[in-house]
Amino acid sequence: MYDDITKKTDRYIMGTYRRFKPVFVKAKGTKLYDDTGQEYTDFLSGIAVCNLGHNHPNVVDAIFKQIGNYMHLSNLFYMRPQADLAELLAQNSFADKVFFCNSGAEANEGAIKLARKYAKDNGAADRYEIITLIDSFHGRTFATISATGQEKVKKGFEPLLPGFKHVKLNDMDGLKAAVTNATCAVMIEPILGEGGVMEAAPEYMTNLRMFCDDNYLLLIFDEIQTGIGRTGKLFAYEHYGVEPDIMTLAKGIANGLPLGAVLAKERVAKAFVPGTHASTFGGNPYACSAGVAVMKTLLHEGVLAKCTDMGEYFRGELNKLKGKYGFINEVRGKGLLIGMELDFPCADIVTKCLDKGFIINCTMENVLRFLPSLLISKEEIDALVEVLEEIFNT
Repeated sequence: MYDDITKKTDRYIMGTYRRFKPVFVKAKGTKLYDDTGQEYTDFLSGIAVCNLGHNHPNVVDAIFKQIGNYMHLSNLFYMRPQADLAELLAQNSFADKVFFCNSGAEANEGAIKLARKYAKDNGAADRYEIITLIDSFHGRTFATISATGQEKVKKGFEPLLPGFKHVKLNDMDGLKAAVTNATCAVMIEPILGEGGVMEAAPEYMTNLRMFCDDNYLLLIFDEIQTGIGRTGKLFAYEHYGVEPDIMTLAKGIANGLPLGAVLAKERVAKAFVPGTHASTFGGNPYACSAGVAVMKTLLHEGVLAKCTDMGEYFRGELNKLKGKYGFINEVRGKGLLIGMELDFPCADIVTKCLDKGFIINCTMENVLRFLPSLLISKEEIDALVEVLEEIFNT
């Protein structure tokens, strides 16, 4: 099976990914199984997508119930799964309104459009620039690679779209200096996921919110990776005691089905009217049904508390390794979005972990990133830490 699938993939699919060897044929909870029957413990979760693990029964049940109703309707009609999910998101966040789409990049595109449209609707026709962060990642479309603060994702696609400036995380002076009469919004990730799991400081977030208010700027939080319970709160902004005007979600929102969302306060959301924005498949009823199940599970089954507890335990165990090995610079993160920065490239460690049955990730070349299911167990964390120590000793 392996040779057949890899040959077909290499022959017919564009080579945009460096793929690892296993061909997975089954998944359940925190485990993946390849075509030889080998078991792997998943500390990546489809890159922060399967927050409830693979094939969570609540999600599977919701999808199967929706199958008996309809697969797709035009957004010209009302759909209960959309309405139910939008209500859950709005009632458990700062937001009043939701727009559904299919992915994180599409959600960030929507947020960028909404911010510009809001500025123009409110008498600021010349305000269109958005300030983002160096090392941020917002997607792979033209607008979102232009917004992204990593040169490697932009190379070869020039000229990029105008209207974006990039400043350092936690540098309020630098941000203030970047603002001009053309600025309409600031867009940040509360924790830079692809950027090495770098956290916004609490005082920075407080000052940023105040600065945006004082200068009539919208504040956009990209919570594609940090949202849906990943940090131990439903949304990462809750850790800081501040609220954005717009927030984007995707990844874990439907636990594996393609779904994204733009959330906004009423005064901002009303800039979108019929004809200003749309998505044919946005708010697919299967995905929204899964999203309802995800939200209810997070809210009512103790998942957030477990995420917080396991995150603290995991970081504690990784910090024990840091105490033993001088090449570990730092362990950081919130909940179960965790990075361990090394003083050398770590791609080889990812491969060695895979060979030993553990799926992890490397970002920014030297940061091991861990994104397990929010239902990961202490025993599974211990097993991975033991494997990491074995690798570090070789």
